[in-house]
Amino acid sequence: MHFVKPDGERRFDQAMRVCGPIKAGARIGVGLSGGGDSTALLLLLADWAAANNVGLAAVTIDHGLRKAAVAEANQAASLAASLGIPHDILRWQSWSGQGNLQASAREARFSLISDWAMQKGIEIIALGHTLDDQAETVLMRLLRGSGVDGLSGMASRRDMGGITWIRPLLDFRRDQLRRFLRQRSVGWCDDPSNENRAFDRVKARKALAELEKIGLTVEGVAATADRMKLASKALEFEAHRAALPITRVTVAGEVEFGAAEFATLPADIQNRLLAHALCWIGGSPYRPRLMALNAVVQAAKAGKRSTLAGCLVTPAKSGALRIGREAAAIAGLKTPLKALWDNRWRLTGPTRSPDFEVRMLGVNGLNSCGKWRETGLSRDSLLTSPAVWQGAELIAAPLAGWPEGWQAELEFGTDHFLAAVLSH
Repeated sequence: MHFVKPDGERRFDQAMRVCGPIKAGARIGVGLSGGGDSTALLLLLADWAAANNVGLAAVTIDHGLRKAAVAEANQAASLAASLGIPHDILRWQSWSGQGNLQASAREARFSLISDWAMQKGIEIIALGHTLDDQAETVLMRLLRGSGVDGLSGMASRRDMGGITWIRPLLDFRRDQLRRFLRQRSVGWCDDPSNENRAFDRVKARKALAELEKIGLTVEGVAATADRMKLASKALEFEAHRAALPITRVTVAGEVEFGAAEFATLPADIQNRLLAHALCWIGGSPYRPRLMALNAVVQAAKAGKRSTLAGCLVTPAKSGALRIGREAAAIAGLKTPLKALWDNRWRLTGPTRSPDFEVRMLGVNGLNSCGKWRETGLSRDSLLTSPAVWQGAELIAAPLAGWPEGWQAELEFGTDHFLAAVLSH
């Protein structure tokens, strides 16, 4: 199948309909690495946005891992400028040098782009994953023993952390996009890490090239992923139905499942609901591995607390299974008053000093709140609750019995959690 411009534009229009609805006047952020896929995405979106009265902004993440990355980011900025698209470069500087580099970089991109979008008032982010990426992802997950969800691959649209993430290029082959760029006389940058066999994705890419010789094509693997999506949607429906009578989001922003009812659910539905709660609260776009989920469920059945994905899972005294924030995961998180804290809390109050900021209450803050026990909330819940600080001075702790005229409101509640079960 050859990529020619008119056909490509029609296919892209259809892809955007699949990713929609996207209303006129909306703004879409584009993850622009400078590689061929994201460069083609930017060009296709520029044409589509102009025809559909949609605004665009682009963002490039400089991971600081290669000297050439600075020049590549600047090249991406130049391309965006030539199209009249606002562009920002964000730099990742927090990798410890330990653990899985590609996984850490992926999570950093998600976090940096999420924060950027929130600050810009952008609700939709477009990513340049292709049909080749989809097949590679499915093969990698097959090798890891993934189930239905993992083998369904990447979704064309997903709501997470208050942002809608779309992938309009999932039906486009990588080489088709490069032919399109050549037709437009637009260059791109090839990341040398894409040839580094130390990375699982590169291994999967090379393996697929060999498997195509025996008839296992990229299109065939992607077709299997589409069938798995149908099965996954059916299981999501069952999880949603199971969650309706047993779920609530507390005033402290925690998810509670009725423990007795939760215990009677099939194991797959338990894992789905737990994974959704962990992602919904912790903000990760990726559900934890099955083995880790099973360990948390077993710990809860034994009456033990456990942590996973930035969350604390506790069998509560009320008889509920409670999923809240893990203090260690947000200990350094701070935002200005105008921004959402932890991507879900909004604080409003009588005074707005420019040096006020929102941080978690923590031990020192809780010790300053003499009436916290009267709130009916647990110590764990309050430790990770949002508070207003001015340097080391606690200004207000709305959930801990010391509001001082301030309010802390969740941007998303029970209805949002339940609806998101169907789109996770």
